[in-house]
Amino acid sequence: MLFPYTYVPHQMEKMKGFIDFIFYEVWCKATPKTAFSFDLFSGNPELLELMKKFFYSDKKNADFFYGNVERIYGHFARLKSKHIRRLKWWYFSNNDIERICSINPTLQPVRYADVESRYPDLARDLRIFFTGLYDFDSADMKAKIGDIDDHYQDFVQANKAGKCPFCGINDLLGEYHSKREAYDHYLPKALYPFNSINFRNLVPACHHCNSSYKTSKDPAYTPKDPARAVQRRAVFYPYKTVPHSIELQVVLHQPDIDKLSPADITLQFGPAAITEELGTWKDVYGIEERYKSKLCGENDGKYWLTQVLDEWKEDGRDPTEFMTTLERQTQKRPYADCNFLRKPFLDAFKKIGVL
Repeated sequence: MLFPYTYVPHQMEKMKGFIDFIFYEVWCKATPKTAFSFDLFSGNPELLELMKKFFYSDKKNADFFYGNVERIYGHFARLKSKHIRRLKWWYFSNNDIERICSINPTLQPVRYADVESRYPDLARDLRIFFTGLYDFDSADMKAKIGDIDDHYQDFVQANKAGKCPFCGINDLLGEYHSKREAYDHYLPKALYPFNSINFRNLVPACHHCNSSYKTSKDPAYTPKDPARAVQRRAVFYPYKTVPHSIELQVVLHQPDIDKLSPADITLQFGPAAITEELGTWKDVYGIEERYKSKLCGENDGKYWLTQVLDEWKEDGRDPTEFMTTLERQTQKRPYADCNFLRKPFLDAFKKIGVL
């Protein structure tokens, strides 16, 4: 991740508050002797009001919420206290996104496969509920928590880079667009229970990062490799408050721009202090393939060199002046015109004597 997002608090976080209450105050306190009823929600009047509306509504989405909460209550009612403690720890762990990203050893993030190995029936209903919760569409719920489109508008007001931080290549729809980007579940909702509506796990991303490259990859674990066990790995936390800086160098193995191919390019990333995070980022988002492809593109890398060699020389200007200007622009606006990628690419041509 080239740069972190600024986290934007919003009333939609109230939805997670509802689910926290359901988990800790309703499910985790379930017993075989206590029937599921409205009384269980008396400690949260707004949620109680919603549960009554969902119960008396004949809409399918209302039954989705009320019905799943009731079914999962039944599973918890049959569990022993030691199992409830384990589920509480899993719930807490899965919602501490920052410490999961740093592979903090005190946390125990859990995936559906882990829950299923112990509680298969519960895992089935948790999956139905939490994977569907993000897309749950209810006018009654929106009246309480607002709309995700409103959140996006607040988000882009605070995050004005206009570029996808996961690749730096593609634009993000901003405040002057009537549409918005999709929110990616950083820890995929298909793999992880309990955090599908945690906004610290929801990040706007460009279509290619979200749907073409990351898809349902799990950034927190190494890819499946028959030669070794799957292990946790460090990953950039999308809302890190202290920004990191990625160093990028381009090495060219031949000087002919017309024949340049990805095989002729080596990309070197740093600093060494974040080597593991860089490796995860490159794997999940296909960074090396995408950057090399851009550098070899007729209207990208090849044009960048042509711009200096042909257009500047035709105007009687020294390419050195261009590089000086580009360096200043890169420092001020690294993601405008892909300066963060363009400058090291042109530096590489300078190093082999083309510029």
